[in-house]
Amino acid sequence: MSNESTTQQRQIWLIFFFLGVVMLNFPFLQIFNRVETFFGIPLLVIYLFFGWPISIAVIYIFTRTIEDDESDHSSEVD
Repeated sequence: MSNESTTQQRQIWLIFFFLGVVMLNFPFLQIFNRVETFFGIPLLVIYLFFGWPISIAVIYIFTRTIEDDESDHSSEVD
């Protein structure tokens, strides 16, 4: 793995971290903290129960792509 790709991966992980912090911080939580409901469920609960697993899924997919890329590069070296 080259130094450039390692730096790029670190930057992407930092972006994921900051997006997660923003997603669970005051302004976004306040957007969904309303009286309205969706099928009787408050919007904030829906936001947390769907937003959090979606962010985990995106990070999982990113991790799998990195592993696939690394295995492709290691098989090319052999």
